[in-house]
Amino acid sequence: MTPDWIGAFVIGLVGAGHCVGMCGGIASMLSIGQSQPSKLIPLFYNLGRLTSYAIIGALVGGAVSSISEVGQLNNVLVWLRIAAAIFMILLACYIGRWWHGLVYIEKLGQTLWKFISPAGHSLLPLKSPVHAIPFGFVWGWLPCGLVYSTLTWSAVSGSAANGALVMLAFGLGTLPAMLLVGHSANFLNKLKNNVIFRHIVALALLTYGIYTGYGAFTILSMT
Repeated sequence: MTPDWIGAFVIGLVGAGHCVGMCGGIASMLSIGQSQPSKLIPLFYNLGRLTSYAIIGALVGGAVSSISEVGQLNNVLVWLRIAAAIFMILLACYIGRWWHGLVYIEKLGQTLWKFISPAGHSLLPLKSPVHAIPFGFVWGWLPCGLVYSTLTWSAVSGSAANGALVMLAFGLGTLPAMLLVGHSANFLNKLKNNVIFRHIVALALLTYGIYTGYGAFTILSMT
């Protein structure tokens, strides 16, 4: 287990409130046309969502590592690590509620989402609980600053497998809240609004971001 996996899991866990807020209307959409909504639908939906995260992470991690190996572009990896460090710092500011600049980056994905979202809506109403898997897979591409931030870690993970595991760790962090939206809502709200807890996580992430950026700049200065 690497620090990046742990960090990605913590981001998912702490940022789960953001995920629930963005996907809050999904539960009602999934129940459309269901006389007796199955309890398996949330499980299948999240299975599809986590699968999409893992595939996205694998594609990004594999593509970047392959390009760097073929072209021997070590400096590109260093600059990507600097970009990842910047995203960590932005995410720390977002979690700490010091600055919400990450929201502007999130909006950049809206253009792509306009072309992807119709595929998800075409699956409604669900013909069976199993159809929640492809629906969740499509919804995994919903523009999200937390996903984008974690994806930069996948880019510098070194391989498709590591890229997938980073994104999977993030998805697993969001899973408890997404499976227990109704039951855990009060607890999550208290947790994410707890100033001490929120600042501890934000400061830890900020420290890791600065450490990552410092390491990358050190390598860059030696080349």
